[in-house]
Amino acid sequence: MIDLHDKVILVTGGSRGIGAATVLTLASSGAYVILHYSRAQASAQAIAQEIGGDRCYVVQADLAITNASRKLWQEAIAWRGQIDVLVNNAGIIQSAGIDDEMWGTIWQTTLQVNLIAVADLCREAIGHFRDRAGGIIINVASRAAFRGDAPDYMHYAASKGGVIALTRSIARGFAADNILAFAVAPGFVETEMADEFIQAYGEAFVTRDIPLGKIAPPQDVANVIAFLASGLAPHATGTTIDINGASYVR
Repeated sequence: MIDLHDKVILVTGGSRGIGAATVLTLASSGAYVILHYSRAQASAQAIAQEIGGDRCYVVQADLAITNASRKLWQEAIAWRGQIDVLVNNAGIIQSAGIDDEMWGTIWQTTLQVNLIAVADLCREAIGHFRDRAGGIIINVASRAAFRGDAPDYMHYAASKGGVIALTRSIARGFAADNILAFAVAPGFVETEMADEFIQAYGEAFVTRDIPLGKIAPPQDVANVIAFLASGLAPHATGTTIDINGASYVR
């Protein structure tokens, strides 16, 4: 079993889907987990109660608001005075075709949540990790960063492509400070966030090019994140791990 005892880990978007599975997995491995949520307070509190004790701290922030990530970081770090691992999992996906009147607004909001807030939190983490002689950043990207997405979701793919470039740049630029940076790139995962796409295109469309024949469970992603958080493979820094049932192989 992965041993994360005494590590303090911030997970954004930790109230549902991949984030919820990740929070529970990290906590079961011994970590102190800071669970960030935006709107799903009841879910966040239920997860914290399931973990129990003093091992989970809940923080609210709307990452669509400029600079909200900085306030989130400050509140998160105040809990135990340190953060050892940052997991940037929070993200949004909205449909926006080229004829959509809300095209520009949806692009801006998507980039704010999926990329700019991620970069802001990475910046905070790097400053903190430099003072602590190291740390780990794990950014949740997407298969779409590499193979693109449907026309109505170009903005989502673009935001996740930016996350990959950001992660690789951090890995290259701050390895000398013992700061490790990884990305995970899931394909379709059984989450509420994927439901809109599945409802629009149908489950058969989603699974037709997945050799495993089914959508991934959130636990698959959580298990990979827990391994990366352990620090057991430092020379893998800069790596992206694909979790897509072989639907896209690089």
